[in-house]
Amino acid sequence: MAKNKEQKIADFLFEIGTMRKLPRMHQQTLLTQDLSDNIATHSYRVAMIAWFLAKSEGADVYKTVMMALLHDTKEIRSGDHNYLHKRYVKIFEDEISKDQLGKLPFKDLFEIDEEFEERKSKEALITKDADLIDQILLLKEYAHQGNKEAAIWLNGKGHTETNNAQFRSLKTKSGKKLGKEILSGKVSEWWEDIWTSKNR
Repeated sequence: MAKNKEQKIADFLFEIGTMRKLPRMHQQTLLTQDLSDNIATHSYRVAMIAWFLAKSEGADVYKTVMMALLHDTKEIRSGDHNYLHKRYVKIFEDEISKDQLGKLPFKDLFEIDEEFEERKSKEALITKDADLIDQILLLKEYAHQGNKEAAIWLNGKGHTETNNAQFRSLKTKSGKKLGKEILSGKVSEWWEDIWTSKNR
């Protein structure tokens, strides 16, 4: 029996919920087990980064944020793969996207995902920058906690900020500015001016 519009949407929303259960596979090579780092939490911060970059770059904010929210949904069906896995695993992303998004009642999500994968539009480049910036943030957080492997990934083998692979891959002016600020800043600066020793 064919599913109606609401059934298709409900199925998709249940599927999206499973993103919370999918760990990111860099944990294997970063030698850390971080239960808070999953595809859903990553996608949320990527969407927030994308919003700021889209505003700064004068891009379509809605489309950019939607790209960010969708950018890893295919991993629900394929799993996340680190750079070691990618050497040995073939992922049928086009097929996943058609089955997962192409059969939904509205074609917008499928079209937005296709545009992101092409990496030609301003919004697609911004979204990829947001994805890379989230990785910089994560590495900075792990290095702050004493993860030596994360510190190597963060600073490169030369241990300087300009050796960061993610930073070197950034395409937008706003992405580069934000990436530089994150690399030179501290993870705890966000609360330094608001803490107090007294209850109100």
